[in-house]
Amino acid sequence: MMTVNCDVLVVGLGPGGGAAAATAARLGLAVVAIEKKKTVGVPVQCAEFIPLPLSRHAQSAGVLLQKISGMKSMLPSGAAVATPFSGLMVDRAAFDQALARAAQEAGATMHTDSVVTDLDARASTATMRTPLGTLHIHYRLLIAADGPHSMIAGALGLPRLATVNTRQYTVPLVSPYAATDIWLSEAYPGGYAWLFPKGASANLGLGMDPRFCADMKTSLDALHRQLVDAGRVGGEILFRTGGAIPVGGMRERLVVGNVIFAGDAAGLTHPITGAGIAAAVVSGERAGEAACALLHEGNQNALADYEEDIRDQYAESLARAVERRRELEHAWNTPAAKCDAVHRRGWIAFADYYSGGETCRDAA
Repeated sequence: MMTVNCDVLVVGLGPGGGAAAATAARLGLAVVAIEKKKTVGVPVQCAEFIPLPLSRHAQSAGVLLQKISGMKSMLPSGAAVATPFSGLMVDRAAFDQALARAAQEAGATMHTDSVVTDLDARASTATMRTPLGTLHIHYRLLIAADGPHSMIAGALGLPRLATVNTRQYTVPLVSPYAATDIWLSEAYPGGYAWLFPKGASANLGLGMDPRFCADMKTSLDALHRQLVDAGRVGGEILFRTGGAIPVGGMRERLVVGNVIFAGDAAGLTHPITGAGIAAAVVSGERAGEAACALLHEGNQNALADYEEDIRDQYAESLARAVERRRELEHAWNTPAAKCDAVHRRGWIAFADYYSGGETCRDAA
């Protein structure tokens, strides 16, 4: 067994882990980063949309696919409401790989196809299985960016995050399109359906809460046929993917001892939209900065400052989204789920979402 010492161990090389590893390494820390996938970012489990503030991370070759300028939200009545919605569609694998490459170029040691098999938090040691054998790592700080089913969180005895399931097809796009389409319907309990164009193809998918309905394939196939019949997309399915999205809001604690949680592992994904790339990158960068402040500058408040900063940025919006999910739970599989007002209250494109008006239970 080989033993390695490092300042920072980063577990997970999605956007949060990649940003954390790149930032910490760039600031002069000795970083070891591990990723369970053989190739960073593959397979893609994402709708691949990023907001404009992340455009600086879309400059690498092969990352940017197209610009998005609007959103069309379809309600149960058939009403379609168009709203401004600016952002970029990216190749998510290339996006993640660009962050990982920046970390490696800054001096981070990378291990792919590798998993943590044991964590001794008291001794700040982790044992990992790699293609080259077992590696024993002693770290000063660990940044957990290993997704909604975080192994690190489990090893620390922290509760599992609530999740919904997603299923997505990549399909040919018949004509160029610069908006995202969102379907709000009783057919997608606990979630919604989407079409995100990306040049010659589009990501067509849906998310659903398995407590209300577990059969996503039938619903997604029906939507696909509907769009094929409308002449909007082709019948071929170019790629299939899916995964879990955390929807319970932020973890009660983002820092446990010398372990920092970032991205999905921290519960920073938006519980209504499922958007999580921006929060992952921001929290990853901030975690890398906190690591430097603690380990190089001796700032003993650095980890507490990280937690305070992330909560200041995201706690309010995440709490609102969690509350809207709770309200919607009263409507699923009832006649209220066919009511436009219920869905307007539960979707970010409508003013009702941000107001203190009636709840879904009241509307029902």
